[in-house]
Amino acid sequence: MDEVRIHRGLKEVYLDRTKSSYVDGKNGKLYYRGFNINELANNSSFEEVSYLLIHGKLPTKSELIQLTEWMSVRREIPSQIIDLISSIKHLHPMDVLRTAISTLSAYDKDLEDESIQTNIERGLSITAKAPTIVATHVRLRDGNDIIPPNKNLSHSANFLYMLFGQEPDDLDAKLIDKDLILHAEHGLNASSFTARVVASTQSDMYSAITAGVAALKGPAHGGAAEGVMKQAQDIGDESNTKEYVKDLLSSGGRIMGFGHRVYKTADPRALILKKDAKNLSERKGNPKWFSILQSLAECMEPYEKKGICENVDFWTGAIYNLLEIPDDIFVSIFALARIPGWTAQVTEQLDNNILIRPLLEYVGELDIPYIDIDER
Repeated sequence: MDEVRIHRGLKEVYLDRTKSSYVDGKNGKLYYRGFNINELANNSSFEEVSYLLIHGKLPTKSELIQLTEWMSVRREIPSQIIDLISSIKHLHPMDVLRTAISTLSAYDKDLEDESIQTNIERGLSITAKAPTIVATHVRLRDGNDIIPPNKNLSHSANFLYMLFGQEPDDLDAKLIDKDLILHAEHGLNASSFTARVVASTQSDMYSAITAGVAALKGPAHGGAAEGVMKQAQDIGDESNTKEYVKDLLSSGGRIMGFGHRVYKTADPRALILKKDAKNLSERKGNPKWFSILQSLAECMEPYEKKGICENVDFWTGAIYNLLEIPDDIFVSIFALARIPGWTAQVTEQLDNNILIRPLLEYVGELDIPYIDIDER
């Protein structure tokens, strides 16, 4: 056989061209459709960013109103999906979300229509329904009544409303909105790659997004925020941080929330959320978790020269915890945010499709003689 160059994990391999997002890992910058993430996080809304990612431009005021209203009336999920969630409420929230999104296809009357516009509408409809799925699961598994969606609230405020049963503080809703914006899209990460592979086979949007959720569930991709808060809880007090880090690293362990495959410097999303985590901890009168995470970040400063810096998950967990959001839905919120990004990438894939079919170099034996089962 000819010598083959292997790119483990497809690292540094360019699959195609995109206009959806650009991750400048060297300089620590992130762009959605050419817009710097700092501009969007501080000035936009999740609905507006969803429009931007999927349509490639910022909406006019009337276009944003139309999209917001369109999504708000599509938040409810079929009663059969609620029954399904109830029957599997003992599972991890990501398992429930994955199963429910897949099942939504059964209620699509136009499933045979694979036009770009219909697929965009499917992606936005799933975006609208996904928070209802997550909140319904949390309410049911905790033995509480389901809170129906409120179409008069924003996407983020409605999610908190369905979780807790009361309209959220405006600042809390805005913070979740910013968090969703920061997680909405991020180049050809593992889940977006998975969604594109499924789309390349000419499967449907439900399958592609379900596959994205499945890939995101893994702790090497989406589960880090939950892990960060577990570490903070294990530390217990900032005075214990140095010893904790020393013991964990010496035993070959990993500090969650640090390092990124693409960024060689600070993750710009982490820099944004760090300020918000500090302000939230002061506003809630609970500085404990911020202090522990800040001390953890200080202990990890020597590794910054190796490109191991705080990533977006590091401060996300603290924010969710301060908002009293259950630890096990942290990654589910990541999924809620990423659905517009998956929709944009799937649409882009389908618009100029080619079957994604990499190769594996075979390194096993050849022409092994077959031995009859009685002679083995």
